[in-house]
Amino acid sequence: MTAPLGPLDSSLTPRFAGPATFARLPRLDQVESADIAVVGVPFDTGVSYRPGARFGPAHIRESSRLLRPYHPGLDVAPFEIAQVVDAGDIAVNPYHIPSALETVQEAASDLAASGTRLLTIGGDHTIALPLLRAAAERHGPVAMVHFDAHLDTWDTYFGEPYTHGTPFRRAVEEGLLDTEAISHVGTRGPLYGKRDLEDDRRFGFGIVTSADVYRKGVDEVVAGLRDRLGARPVYLSIDIDVLDPAHAPGTGTPEAGGLTSRELLEVLRGLAGLNVVGADVVEVAPAYDHAEITGIAAAHVAYDLIALMALTGQG
Repeated sequence: MTAPLGPLDSSLTPRFAGPATFARLPRLDQVESADIAVVGVPFDTGVSYRPGARFGPAHIRESSRLLRPYHPGLDVAPFEIAQVVDAGDIAVNPYHIPSALETVQEAASDLAASGTRLLTIGGDHTIALPLLRAAAERHGPVAMVHFDAHLDTWDTYFGEPYTHGTPFRRAVEEGLLDTEAISHVGTRGPLYGKRDLEDDRRFGFGIVTSADVYRKGVDEVVAGLRDRLGARPVYLSIDIDVLDPAHAPGTGTPEAGGLTSRELLEVLRGLAGLNVVGADVVEVAPAYDHAEITGIAAAHVAYDLIALMALTGQG
């Protein structure tokens, strides 16, 4: 087996030069096979407030240029133990949500057919539904940790069942999730009513609010998540608005009182060793970003997710 083809050497090619792939990784067409593929979905037709997440994938890639090959927090060099590539963007219909979701599901299924695990960068959170459909095709109902300021289990917006606020209600209804092992982390802010929480509990979700992370601490939160997830195949879905607007201003529906980037990264690192079969980072809207604050946070979250999946492949 040949050694994985890694990112460009920054001692030979300056970080501000070279290809605009995630972390300056090789493209999918440059390798024989891939263990992990970073794929973009430039889609934001499902947003309810600020648009612009369709430009998120390019922004996250640009913000990833400073990433380095060794992850000291997890003691892993992910690009050395796994062939990680950038698979480019999935071209989706920006005018018709059902068609776009079908395209994402088909593309994700094709990319994962040979065992490649996907890290998807969005795009709005609507895309989580077809990604979960593709994951469930391969693994059956999956466990999930959903990092978000919002529940995303509402029924409809303006009568529409497929939006960025509804994907996980649809996922439960379609049997894509193992409802014994699904949790929200980082939720906060006003709701439409108490029924939102009642519906969410009925679907099987556990809720760890942003206040819980602050008051209980990362270690206790991680212990609870690991106990709930067990050895199941796990999908991780990260809406960047789980972070406080101070750490991620460039997003469509910001809420005060969120996690710090340090808290989010430490919770993710606490999940090392679990069977992470796929992940997404969504809702980066660069028009509202400043000095790449949100893009850099999203790029580091994506890097940690790659490291988790690389470690999964070593199990």
